[in-house]
Amino acid sequence: MVELSELIRELRAELGAAVAAAPAEGLRFELGPVEIEVSVAVDKRGGSGGKVKFWVLELGSDAAIARNSVQRVKVTLVPQIANSDAQPYVSGTQETAEG
Repeated sequence: MVELSELIRELRAELGAAVAAAPAEGLRFELGPVEIEVSVAVDKRGGSGGKVKFWVLELGSDAAIARNSVQRVKVTLVPQIANSDAQPYVSGTQETAEG
């Protein structure tokens, strides 16, 4: 399992790499809202000052997790370039696994 915050951090890094690879000329795509939908397990630890963590479940995750502790979460992110009003654009070469 991976923490939801780590998933979003990695998504941010991937989108940042795509924006950095966008050429000044040629075909580009404006980056619109990004939606991710994941199944999460909620883990609450500690007493009055306890923390809640959301763990993203992988496909075929451990059946030991109680069915009622698993929730589906949909997050919509609107990417923006820091300290700028410019629209983010993405481009790049097609990877072999993309089709």
